[in-house]
Amino acid sequence: MTEILFLAHRIPYPPNKGDKIRSWNLLRGLAERHTVHLGTFVDDPDDWQHVDALKRVCGEVCVRPLEPRRARLRSVGGLAAGRALSIDFYRDRTLSGWVADLCATRSLDGVFVYSSSMAQYAEDLALPAGVPRVIDFCDVDSDKWAQYSRGHRWPMSWVYGREARLLAEAERRYAGAFDATIVIAEPEAEILRALAPAARPRIAVVPNGVDTGYFDPSRAWPDPFARGSKPLVFTGAMDYHPNVDGVAWFAREALPAIRSHCPAATFWIVGSNPSAEVRSLGDLDGVHVTGRVPDVRPYLAHAAVVVAPLRIARGVQNKVLEGLAMARPVVVTPNAVQGIAGVGPAEVAVAGDIAALVEAVVAVLDRAPASVAAAREFVLRHYGWEAQVAALDRLLGAAARPC
Repeated sequence: MTEILFLAHRIPYPPNKGDKIRSWNLLRGLAERHTVHLGTFVDDPDDWQHVDALKRVCGEVCVRPLEPRRARLRSVGGLAAGRALSIDFYRDRTLSGWVADLCATRSLDGVFVYSSSMAQYAEDLALPAGVPRVIDFCDVDSDKWAQYSRGHRWPMSWVYGREARLLAEAERRYAGAFDATIVIAEPEAEILRALAPAARPRIAVVPNGVDTGYFDPSRAWPDPFARGSKPLVFTGAMDYHPNVDGVAWFAREALPAIRSHCPAATFWIVGSNPSAEVRSLGDLDGVHVTGRVPDVRPYLAHAAVVVAPLRIARGVQNKVLEGLAMARPVVVTPNAVQGIAGVGPAEVAVAGDIAALVEAVVAVLDRAPASVAAAREFVLRHYGWEAQVAALDRLLGAAARPC
């Protein structure tokens, strides 16, 4: 296989948030083996500066602007048409035309679609017989929207419930149409197999990975925290609802009890685009909201505890893997670790409610371990990106149908 079309809903570079970490590492790995042509969107103006970096890695590149407000207005068309709103959100005639032209002028050997919202560009693509199409759902988004629906009042419960139902129909159709469908963890695979039983033999798990050379605790990282403090660190995109919900819950419900035991404990929310709710948490005692930082690694390297108190979570959480790779104590809720196969109490502490979270964090603060070697060893054994890219490459080859 020599030429691959790679379609992603968000520019893969820089790898500074969960979906981009996965798409970038898969793209980079495939580009080391093949010529990869990239079609994608930019939804953050800061990311335009990185297009040239992708052009150095890829063959042909089509990058389209995605202004969220206009995209939301465009997605309203899905209401009348009976489509999932997230599909219309990413509808773009120019990108569609570029994909068609690429297929007409290039001899493609495979198509890789990253996220269900991009399947619209490849579902009915005119390809020669035997050219495989592989789609990466990452998580089963319809199930995520169903969770949102259960957690909100009307009218948003109706909007989210509608999105869950229509996106589930689309996911079932895509899983049936594509030659292989991958997800990030076995629990997601089981949800998808139940949703699309006819596609069961073509559903596979390709987990996330960690760049363990990048997340290396042995380097001398600068300490961003005040001397004597006990920082509890959460990393992630802070305009993403599950992250917002998790940090608000932890800051309001768990942190006061932790600080009553250990007054030096502080909670650091490290990530880009903090929502108004997240910014307001900075008014609470002991809470710090950084916004975008140039590098999360110093915050992880000097964390007393890395926390992932997620009540809503799908698949494999990069924030957890990164904390493990940096050999830090990690305290998580069950949802945050459900997709990480094989992880155990030697690597993470799992706590299902506020009382358990408080107890687990306080226990770590009392022990004050210098590092957790077992955590990094676990990641090195099971979650390097090289193995994940190789698995995807095998799927692209195995999915090829005989002419």
